[in-house]
Amino acid sequence: MSEAFKQAERAFAEDEVPVGAVIVHQRRIIARAYNQVEKLKDPTAHAEMIAITQAASLLGGKWLVGASIYVTIEPCSMCAGALVLARVKEIVYGADDLKTGACGSVMNIAGTNKLNHKIRVKNGVLGKECGFLLTEFFKKKRK
Repeated sequence: MSEAFKQAERAFAEDEVPVGAVIVHQRRIIARAYNQVEKLKDPTAHAEMIAITQAASLLGGKWLVGASIYVTIEPCSMCAGALVLARVKEIVYGADDLKTGACGSVMNIAGTNKLNHKIRVKNGVLGKECGFLLTEFFKKKRK
């Protein structure tokens, strides 16, 4: 999670919502990403989506079977859905997202039994630090 946090700090420095993600496969990091929505002018350029693309490219296929993603905030519905489609084994995240979280806070796309793949979810890893970075970012934006 500390590597994902470093990615979130990069996003913060570039005036992006500070979310970072890393994907681990066979005990090594295969993707690192941070939010680039503003930079790319793309509403889908979330850290998780960019990391999924990198990891799939590296592994040479559409599925990330056996991979875990570490992300600084609870994935939204778009990202959780993409992680289900990618067949990720586990989502580990820092801060809960009480407005758009799709791994248990608002809805539970990642853990539902109604889809063809269910992902194990662990929350609260470096949660205070991840949440603080987000809070500071939005305080700065409101000024």
